[in-house]
Amino acid sequence: MIERTGWLLDVYADPQGGVALWLLSEDGQRLRLRQPFPVTFYTAGPEARLRDLWRYLRSQPQAVKLERTERRELTSESPLTVLSAQVTQPVEQPGLFARASRAFPDLTYYDADLPLPLRHAAVYGTFPLARCQLLVDEGGWVESLNVLDTPWELDPPTPPLRILSLEPDVDPFHAAPTKIDVRCQQGSYRLSLEPARPLLVNLRAILERHDPDLLLTTWGDTWLLPHLLALSAQWNIPLPLNRDPGCPVAYHREHTYFTYGQIIHRGQQVHLFGRWHVDGHNALLYHDYGLEGVLELARVTSLSAQTVARVSPGSGISAMQMRTALRQSILVPWHKQQAESLKTALELLHADQGGLVYQPIVGLHTSVAEIDFISMYPSIMARFNISPETTGSEQPTAELVPQLEAMGQGKPPGLIPQTLTPLLEKRLALKLRLAELPPADPRRNAYKARTTAHKWLLVTCFGYLGYKNARFGRIEAHEAVTAYGREALLRAKETAEGMGFDVLHMYVDGLWVKKEGAAQVGDFQPLLEKISERTGLPIALEGIYRWVAFLPSRLDGHVPVANRYFGAFQDGSLKVRGIEARRRDTPLFIAETQMEMLNLLARAGGENELDGCLPAVLSLLRRRLSALRAGQVPLERLLVSQKLSRDLEKYRSPSPAALSAAQLAAAGKTVKPGQRVRFLYTRGEPGVHAWDLPNQPPPAAIDAPRYAELLIRAARTLLEPQGVDEAALRSWLKAGGRPVRQLHFAWSRKYRIDPPASEPEQAAI
Repeated sequence: MIERTGWLLDVYADPQGGVALWLLSEDGQRLRLRQPFPVTFYTAGPEARLRDLWRYLRSQPQAVKLERTERRELTSESPLTVLSAQVTQPVEQPGLFARASRAFPDLTYYDADLPLPLRHAAVYGTFPLARCQLLVDEGGWVESLNVLDTPWELDPPTPPLRILSLEPDVDPFHAAPTKIDVRCQQGSYRLSLEPARPLLVNLRAILERHDPDLLLTTWGDTWLLPHLLALSAQWNIPLPLNRDPGCPVAYHREHTYFTYGQIIHRGQQVHLFGRWHVDGHNALLYHDYGLEGVLELARVTSLSAQTVARVSPGSGISAMQMRTALRQSILVPWHKQQAESLKTALELLHADQGGLVYQPIVGLHTSVAEIDFISMYPSIMARFNISPETTGSEQPTAELVPQLEAMGQGKPPGLIPQTLTPLLEKRLALKLRLAELPPADPRRNAYKARTTAHKWLLVTCFGYLGYKNARFGRIEAHEAVTAYGREALLRAKETAEGMGFDVLHMYVDGLWVKKEGAAQVGDFQPLLEKISERTGLPIALEGIYRWVAFLPSRLDGHVPVANRYFGAFQDGSLKVRGIEARRRDTPLFIAETQMEMLNLLARAGGENELDGCLPAVLSLLRRRLSALRAGQVPLERLLVSQKLSRDLEKYRSPSPAALSAAQLAAAGKTVKPGQRVRFLYTRGEPGVHAWDLPNQPPPAAIDAPRYAELLIRAARTLLEPQGVDEAALRSWLKAGGRPVRQLHFAWSRKYRIDPPASEPEQAAI
């Protein structure tokens, strides 16, 4: 026996039997090991049908161990009698189950389609990059495996991960790439795509020389790796993208689906064996937390890094729940079986009200504190033990709030609280570490990425509790969480008002308050302590605004909008919600201009000082309008990105995105529903020009007046809380920068007015 210590990289079914384990050994070796690992699924149903299934499974070529047993179903009080089917070779289980479910669709299946890494994690406590100690025989078979750390360590040992980056020189869906940039720890290369033979020979040499554990690509799923593999087959030059030569590269098809009122498109995926592949362009939320966040998600969910990078946070939290269930021998349903209990219309109205929103007081406010409950809904689930099996349905959910402690805490910890508690504790510990670290500490970026990854898991865990297809969802538990959330927010409001604070706004898990003379952190600490005492939930001060503006509806200035505001904290940092700079369809030129204006306003310490910033803001606006009219803005910064919501033939009145997609279709480029289309607004018909067409429009074809309208509206959003409405703003611009009475009488009398605009500047309006 040989003892090996290192980091676990990959776990998957070995075509030759058992599971394959890849270990990053402490001595620098990359070891492919094997381990016996039988896999079991369960079936419930009428006894006669289970006997038929028994005979069917016996007739299959795979060796199957069958027996009757009892297992626990999450929401059932008594054990469930099931047929257990254990397959010795994990690689054979998916095919056997697929045939059985097609032959017996009327039966109920459990533990049937679980990812193999989750099964392994449930048995051995493994997870990606877990530090392990193994005993291995001379044939490479694992005799024992001991995990030396946990997913919940704040500073786990750093694995010696070797990373190789591959990126084409241009977006392949915009223009034809000509080169590939290759980067690794030892250096960088630039390889020409033509001719193909030298490209393949050189790339193969690089892969063999550096032997990366992770291929980090851009457009690797949807263009680069499929293109390279096609060239490899055409020239008969093997390309060792897989570290395991016994496994072919795995392709996952692109797909489009509808969820939460949106059409979502997921591009094709290319998965490797023995090393990971992560496409930053096709990875979900990669722009939020980067590679550090992906690796953290892999640790806490037990899913492979190349899997967790591409799936939604909801799939990640579902994986964590399934791992918890497997460890406790709780059956994981193939399809959700729990239906919502019957309610009268009045009971439904009382129970299913969602989160509490208190409409903001529109306008500009100074010295405002934003107070947020820390991960409110997950904290409610963990604190009050809310889970599908702990939530009763004997009475309407609206009546459960005063009894939540009795309802949940009198029972053993539920599956959902058990899953969430260590994640909540780790996120809180990391945030405390962040607060203690100096600004220049190199660990800050990594900690921020990891806490952001945790945030997305915790945000989605509540939605999955009521999601119709969630394996462990129950709508009554979902309703109980929102009911307690509403109660907690109301108690916070009562507490604040009782201590002399004015509540300006409340939104689901936070509230904005102010009080005469309260402007420092210590002035709000007694309020935080009192709210936490009354609700039993952790709460924190998000920050104190120098000033914050709550905005009205664009259609009616008297109607407030709950999640549309902007403000500057005391440290000068900004927070914006619901304005143009936050929208994904806003051209970069307009979004950046709006943020520059906000940064000018952020210098103001209060409402009176904001007046002094107006001349600089308006001067910036004039300059940008002039540059736009003069054709000095690069076309890339004017791009609009919109999502295609349906197939082209289903549009009655084509949107700009649909018109652009039709142009691309005519050029042989297909855009699927859920994908984004980039285009420019142009003069004349059809009014748009798709960016990914072979030719670009001339600068003179750009519809500058339309972009000017968008820019003026973005400026109006920022200036309206200070008394500058759109009509006054346009009057001022038409006057060439000269003061007009309607604009803002306060600052026009107090501050110097910029000189009139030049003729080109006036023509930009």
